Amino acid sequence: MRVTSPMVLAAMLLCLVAILAAGRYGPISAYVQQVKSESKAERAFGNEKEEDTLNGLREWIRTEAKKRYEAPVNASLDRVWKAIPGYNGREVDVEATYEKAKSMGFRAGTGGGSSFPWVYREVKPDVNLPDLQPNPIYRGNSLKPMVGLMINVAWGEEYLPSILRTLDEEKVKATFFFDGSWLSKHVDIAQDILKKGHEASNHAYSHPNMSALGSVRQRQEIVKTENLLRTKLGVENKWFAPPSGDFNQRTVEIAREQGLQTVLWTLDTVDWKKPPASSVINKVYARAGAGTLILMHPTETTRDGLKGMIRAIRSKGLTPGTVSDTLSTERMKEEKKGQ
Repeated sequence: MRVTSPMVLAAMLLCLVAILAAGRYGPISAYVQQVKSESKAERAFGNEKEEDTLNGLREWIRTEAKKRYEAPVNASLDRVWKAIPGYNGREVDVEATYEKAKSMGFRAGTGGGSSFPWVYREVKPDVNLPDLQPNPIYRGNSLKPMVGLMINVAWGEEYLPSILRTLDEEKVKATFFFDGSWLSKHVDIAQDILKKGHEASNHAYSHPNMSALGSVRQRQEIVKTENLLRTKLGVENKWFAPPSGDFNQRTVEIAREQGLQTVLWTLDTVDWKKPPASSVINKVYARAGAGTLILMHPTETTRDGLKGMIRAIRSKGLTPGTVSDTLSTERMKEEKKGQ
């Protein structure tokens, strides 16, 4: 085995030191420093270029956001339809959109395209239903593609299981307006309806013609059922549906005193007259539109026609649901996606 002598090792070490010194202090020092400077400048230029590109992306999003802004619509009073709920607008969340787009590799100049990840936030109206003078509600806002299903219950419990089964199968929630005297006898059925995710609301206590009653009796009819909804079902209710659609201005004002909005309907199935289910389905298909409130009862006609009604509603690009969802100012979930 060959062993390097100490003198050779020392010579090699001196040579290495000389090379290093030359790179730092000698004739090639300037070249080394130039290479380092150029490399640093290239990195800085690359970072600056990338930053400019991302700033351009943010500015493009900010400009495009102005085109995509949709103003909210205030609640209003209509000469025919009375109180009309408002509807949320929407605006682009510029920073959230920028961060999402950046993380997905979008850069300025790449264009938006259908896959661009717009992030929206809703803009609430300045005027809402409680801000209006007390008036009845007959329909939702026509900009919201929903239809409210109202089922007034003062009798007909034998048809409720089939109706509930259809709603479950179709994955639809409805609003059940309970007559108080019926509710006091059928709390178990009402509780089952709530467990299935449906909404419970007030239909007075003894199904009277409200306009024929004085203020004291009207208040008793509303309050008695409201107490049952709260104590037996744990419901914080928002709506009052007057029996037979009979009411006067005093009714609306007394309901408002209790924190309730008076709700009627846009389309009446008149199912209590026992029309053929097919005729009701056809009526719904012909007349239902965005914001329509459809009145039903637990009848044989509704039992047999409910599935067809739901499918007729959906065939028109509308979503069936509760009164609260239909009258809410919130936009549909589909509208909240980046479009």
